[in-house]
Amino acid sequence: MNQASKPAAGAATKYKRVLLKISGEALMGPGQYGIDNDTVTRIANEVKDAKELGVELGLVIGGGNIFRGVSPAAKGMERASADYMGMLATVMNALAMQSALEQIGLYTRVVSAIEMTAICEPYIRRRALRHMEKGRVVIFAAGTGNPFFTTDTAAALRSAEMGCDALFKGTQVDGVYSADPKLDPDAERFEHLTYHEVLMRDLKVMDQAAISLTRESGIPIVVFPIGEGGGIVGALTGTGASTTISDKA
Repeated sequence: MNQASKPAAGAATKYKRVLLKISGEALMGPGQYGIDNDTVTRIANEVKDAKELGVELGLVIGGGNIFRGVSPAAKGMERASADYMGMLATVMNALAMQSALEQIGLYTRVVSAIEMTAICEPYIRRRALRHMEKGRVVIFAAGTGNPFFTTDTAAALRSAEMGCDALFKGTQVDGVYSADPKLDPDAERFEHLTYHEVLMRDLKVMDQAAISLTRESGIPIVVFPIGEGGGIVGALTGTGASTTISDKA
């Protein structure tokens, strides 16, 4: 494991329970599609480092590395059917992450908004809460179980239902910018934003439904880099780069 990803001695976090949102694309690694096992293992080790801080963790993983309802591959397809295919892709990613986490000694549960009892548990709020209280990493699959809603919205919903202290979103950059920093070298990086500023500036952090839901629930969003070692622990302890979205300074 990358030494940089290990929690520093005495590291502490103000968050007791966190929902971690990871895009499906983050699992591709250097590839163009699919699942890169080395990348999944690296992220799993970072999740373990976060657990060692005493944080209760839930995960929502997107499905864009396999299929996305609004992707070119879905062109001409009924939107609801395409979205259901995307939900099934998130289940595949959840099972891959579960396997990686269990190989390094973490207890996990995959819970799905669409029942498929042969491979995972159906999502039942009280049961999922109990899993988290027992220290298990709960991976929420199949989005909200409804078409026309993104996995960002699913993450916001689950974070509210689980009573999370924060919603962490892993991205390929070190926070929120005024524009894509890969395309605009003059893009401004923000340390803190309010929900209103994100909506008014139309910043592409999460979709508006997700932003509105976290705002109503009073759950801060922490945007951090998932593509480099130590990103999760750095965001949890405040020692790494991140942008916080909340109505509190």
